[in-house]
Amino acid sequence: VVLNLSKLRPDNRRAQQIRIAAITFEGLVRHFEGQIFLLAQGDIVFICKDADVSAVDGAVNKVRYLFGDDPLAAAIDDVQSDGFSSWYDLARDYMKFAGFVQNLYAEEQRRQKRLAAIAGDAQRDARQPMDPPALAELVKILDRADLSNVIRRQAVCAIIPNEVPKAIYREVYVSIPDLRDAVMPKRDIASDRWLFQYLTQTLDRRVLTMLRRSDDRELAHSYSLNLNISTLLSPEFQAFDQSLRSGTRGSIIIEVEKVDIFNDIGAYIFARDYAHERGYRICLDGVTALTLPYIDRERLGLDLMKVFWSPDLGDPARPERASEVKAAIECAGKSRVIIARCDNADAIRFGHDSGVHLFQGRHIDRLLSAGSAASAARGKLASPSPAAAVNA
Repeated sequence: VVLNLSKLRPDNRRAQQIRIAAITFEGLVRHFEGQIFLLAQGDIVFICKDADVSAVDGAVNKVRYLFGDDPLAAAIDDVQSDGFSSWYDLARDYMKFAGFVQNLYAEEQRRQKRLAAIAGDAQRDARQPMDPPALAELVKILDRADLSNVIRRQAVCAIIPNEVPKAIYREVYVSIPDLRDAVMPKRDIASDRWLFQYLTQTLDRRVLTMLRRSDDRELAHSYSLNLNISTLLSPEFQAFDQSLRSGTRGSIIIEVEKVDIFNDIGAYIFARDYAHERGYRICLDGVTALTLPYIDRERLGLDLMKVFWSPDLGDPARPERASEVKAAIECAGKSRVIIARCDNADAIRFGHDSGVHLFQGRHIDRLLSAGSAASAARGKLASPSPAAAVNA
């Protein structure tokens, strides 16, 4: 039986009250080989063997009486309800109970991520904010620095149910945390939105120069670049464009930010038409569940859109949010949407439920690596041994 004490009013969820509630079951622990679990959020789980159900029910009602002034205590007991207690006959309801435990684990993982994010925010807050003199110093450093150590690549993959991911193209970008740690570890270089945008313009030029001079075969085609609108109209981009071999522009995607678009919509339209005329495709980066319904992909002339995954899209308690996003994806075109920042399998399930098959994120990286390792292992098994090759 699970006592859903986390749903009590805050004034009824004090640690002392929860401990008193747990003590109520101590007698049953001895009689029915029981065990009590106090969960982090305040719920109590009591598991026992060959128990007298009426005795367990009596203990539950004693706890209910302790919280008699709380609306939750008046709820009807039903395993399917959100009432005061939930019951499981493990001989029959084991899978339901296992699902309950898995949800607890998933919630704890999310809590740990939130705590890690708070710790990261605290560390970031300890850094000095960016100001114009520091930005000028950083730009000078970048003009002569080798950025190869902070350039990262992340695949955008097509994932069909029950099949291994297939990399379609790779995003080439500068890792801002790595850049900060290498060059200005005591500064929060992204603290000011507009100073940071100026910094990204400098990074754009350096990345384009690097790509123009690179002899890396992986960067010959099928990749994307995050660029400012102003960069698309710069001499550096024209030099990059002229360095490309014929026919490769169609495999290169330019990713732009929504803030940059609406900061100067006229400049965006001009840059978009120029990029399309040259053969590039345009992807809108940084779309969230909140902003997606307000973006008209066709009117903006966008070829693709990246929608950032967030756990609340797969939250059963918020089905209206997921429905709204799915409707917006349908309007934008399922084949034109990429679910990005995928940290777990829930993102893929949501994407497939929405008709989307393009994904990007750390979870996708892990799947891609696992698929590559499996393919390599199959190749070794299929290839003949050196002795067999000699005999042949």
